[in-house]
Amino acid sequence: MTCAADEGLVGHWKLAGDCKDYSGMGNHGENHGAGLEAKGRDGSPGGAALLDGRSNYIEVPNSPSLNLGAGDFSIAVWVKTYDKLDDVIGDIVSKYDPLSRRGFNFNIKHHAGMTSSQSNYRNVHFGIDNGQIDAEWTDCGRPGNALLDYAMCVYEGELYVGTFETEADEAGTVYRYAGGTDWEDCGSPDGSNSVTALAVYNGQLYAGTGFYRAGGSALADSPNETPGGHVYRYEGDKQWVDCGQLGDADDVHVLTVYRGQLFAIPMKSPGVFVYDGDATWTYCGIPGEQRAISLGVYNGGLYTSGNGSAGVWRYEGGTEWRDCGQQEDNTQTYSFAVYQGQMHVGTWPSGSVYRYEGGKDWANCGRCGEEREIMAMAVYNGKLYVGTLPLAQVYRYDGDGQWALVGRLDFTPDVTYRRVWTMAVYDGKLYAGTLPSGHVLCLEAGKSATYDRELPAGWQHLAAIREGGKLQLYLNGEEVATSSAFSPGDYDISNDEPLRIGFGAHDYFNGCISDLRIYDRALSENEVEALGQMR
Repeated sequence: MTCAADEGLVGHWKLAGDCKDYSGMGNHGENHGAGLEAKGRDGSPGGAALLDGRSNYIEVPNSPSLNLGAGDFSIAVWVKTYDKLDDVIGDIVSKYDPLSRRGFNFNIKHHAGMTSSQSNYRNVHFGIDNGQIDAEWTDCGRPGNALLDYAMCVYEGELYVGTFETEADEAGTVYRYAGGTDWEDCGSPDGSNSVTALAVYNGQLYAGTGFYRAGGSALADSPNETPGGHVYRYEGDKQWVDCGQLGDADDVHVLTVYRGQLFAIPMKSPGVFVYDGDATWTYCGIPGEQRAISLGVYNGGLYTSGNGSAGVWRYEGGTEWRDCGQQEDNTQTYSFAVYQGQMHVGTWPSGSVYRYEGGKDWANCGRCGEEREIMAMAVYNGKLYVGTLPLAQVYRYDGDGQWALVGRLDFTPDVTYRRVWTMAVYDGKLYAGTLPSGHVLCLEAGKSATYDRELPAGWQHLAAIREGGKLQLYLNGEEVATSSAFSPGDYDISNDEPLRIGFGAHDYFNGCISDLRIYDRALSENEVEALGQMR
């Protein structure tokens, strides 16, 4: 007997002891290392698939029933994530061809190492694309009098930007995006000229401050030389609480969460620090005896990038760091991104991206045009995007060392360097900040719906629905996000790729997955709510 929850099913993987499809469509999965005896939602063994975030996934061969075309479809699934993370959370399910940019992506986004910020933390993304519509950049205005959008972070459903402002009577400020070209002033944590880093930690927004020397970007230095070096916690209504200084540093360059602790790096003095609460920061050593630039989280490790002889190091605890190799003749390594399950970094002066191969080995993924430096990096709707210097361009990685130029964001005349410094995925779009125009711009590639709040740890029910000309996201039976409108016929997402459970463009899934269902119709709100109550 067919019940309402079974109508239109093209795949139903209970993931309770096997990878079989219980929809009757024969879309059985092949297990690639997933533990199929994991505890389910009721705590009983054999109720979920355990995925280690390193290499485990389940692959379902392509079939006509899984090619969803331009019509409605729904995905409903239970996922379990961990409270203290030492890895990217990764992809829940995907059926996507990166060459044609056609298919769908459904993941939980985690972007540490976004140059100086943790731009996305536990944010859910559902996107479709057909690779046929060329996206254009939209100017979202200039936060305050920013010369540089130094930091960017998604927090509690909003996009926040920290600025460098150069005049003697100006200070670095945090702004909240208010739509269009408008920005709301959230206050200056102190009198220094920059808010240099942002991160979400323990459910609250933290900011680092610093004295930025614009001479490093071939601009005139700011007459405001007030030191920073402190980390602050946002209390709302322009109120910031001082959470202490990193030793005697006058700037905080990086903030990143790893294993439930907040880590930070000063800009101009070597060393890494970890927050111990109140106003106390503990010194964690100097990676490679040189100044560090960024922090990334990947496959159980905390990694830092270098300035001087470039290179990447992995934190071993205490004050110990392990050398993970250098990226050929580069002297600076700026940023981290986890793409297709592997860690990537951006470099100076080759303007190339490198992929980590383990040990001390790195593979060159190619140079972005004639650019010299790679800073911002983000995985967005199935593809890796990077920002560059000196022309402030953005490139999309198309595989095999090939990079496609998708726009130049800063045309300020008579300057030596223009940068795309930071990126974040927000409201279904990719946002990028610039120097020296200080403008933020956004790009919509395909269509996406994003849950721009921190997904709680533990078991949660998620549903992703395409209905007519919109995408919808549900969390525990409640609609939490929609995409911008589109013409359904423009997005035929059929492709020849397999369906992958627990893997996709971002990373292998780190957690548990149970009761994954895919329908060739749009579920109603009542049906989504009912599925979220099933045990």
